[in-house]
Amino acid sequence: MANTAQLKKAYREQIAPALKKQFNYTSAMQIPELKKIVVNQGLGDATQDKKIIEVAINEITAICGQKAVATYSKKDIANFKVRKKMPIGVMVTLRRERMYEFLEKLVRIALPRIRDFKGIESKLDGRGNYTLGIQEQIIFPEINIDSVDRIQGMNITFVTTAKTDEEGYALLKAFGLPFKNAKND
Repeated sequence: MANTAQLKKAYREQIAPALKKQFNYTSAMQIPELKKIVVNQGLGDATQDKKIIEVAINEITAICGQKAVATYSKKDIANFKVRKKMPIGVMVTLRRERMYEFLEKLVRIALPRIRDFKGIESKLDGRGNYTLGIQEQIIFPEINIDSVDRIQGMNITFVTTAKTDEEGYALLKAFGLPFKNAKND
């Protein structure tokens, strides 16, 4: 809990004033902030084995500290043997304290554990949001490698109030995300 307050405090005392100065904002309401982090895991193999969803829910819940929910298909797709309302993934949306806790854990513990890690791509979506793809869930300390029966990837989406990619990039970089090629430092 102390780390959470630390990240939030850092945003208020250092990151926000720096962004205000960098982008010449006139109001504090213009300063971009992190709204939520969405952790999503697509599980196509779950159409054959229902246990995969349960295992994924338990793993994502352990990683995020918040109960994950199954996501369901919207329509039938015969080629993939998918029926409408079949569980095909797991997701969790983190906000406020848990969001900062997860961000801290991701930046300080999980990302440095990736083999041959050289930084993350710096391609945002055009509206200041960023999605990070992770190949293995075992980089998180909550996952016991011995109990993992299959390596599963996940997407982590950072949703910000930034209007442009440049603002979103500056915000996420200030939070400590290790981007590969620094754009305008």
